[in-house]
Amino acid sequence: MTTTATPSRSDLAGWLTDAAQAVAAILTAEYSTPATRSYLHPVLGPLAAGPRVVAELNLRLENLLDEPLPATPVGLFTLASYASALGWLTESLAELTTAVDAICTRAGIPVLKPGEAVLSPDEDDEGFDYAFSALELAAIRSAAEAAGMTPGAYIELLADALRAAAAITDACMEISSGLIEDAQDILAEATSDVRIGDGPGSLPTLIRSLLARMEAAE
Repeated sequence: MTTTATPSRSDLAGWLTDAAQAVAAILTAEYSTPATRSYLHPVLGPLAAGPRVVAELNLRLENLLDEPLPATPVGLFTLASYASALGWLTESLAELTTAVDAICTRAGIPVLKPGEAVLSPDEDDEGFDYAFSALELAAIRSAAEAAGMTPGAYIELLADALRAAAAITDACMEISSGLIEDAQDILAEATSDVRIGDGPGSLPTLIRSLLARMEAAE
């Protein structure tokens, strides 16, 4: 909805804070997982909630572009912070979707042929010892049986899901903390001599982070 009043610094910071909370909420989203697909449990919550958050943030960004934002560095700073967070989240969710697609493809691989090597349920293909307790092994075997696969195959898929979940968790935490930091900078400048817009150090947090990664990769 378009408004006629020019947003205050508090309004601008509030938009970024709301976005940060929405991104953080992706990590606590729950999704009912059938026993036959229990290895996907770590990723189904973010996978279900993520696109909805992206859609909400995208709509909010469109509304922000209709707002009479201050024609000042702080207004541009807010839009840049919001847009960079939305872009980062969209890319991270695309990577999560690709990872889950790969897991689902692997889950559909035919049963191993007789005599073909099978991963032991207590070590990976590099011999790493998971050191499962007896109760954990029993739970793994039970879950694997419900999913219709060997314990070793189940562990491999679960490990892939956990890695994908860790990646989206790291991304959401970085995006959320970056938005919060930018919101704090907007409010702090009201009583600070530091001016948003002066030099590369005044860029939004996520943009600075992205630039740092690009420089490190060179």
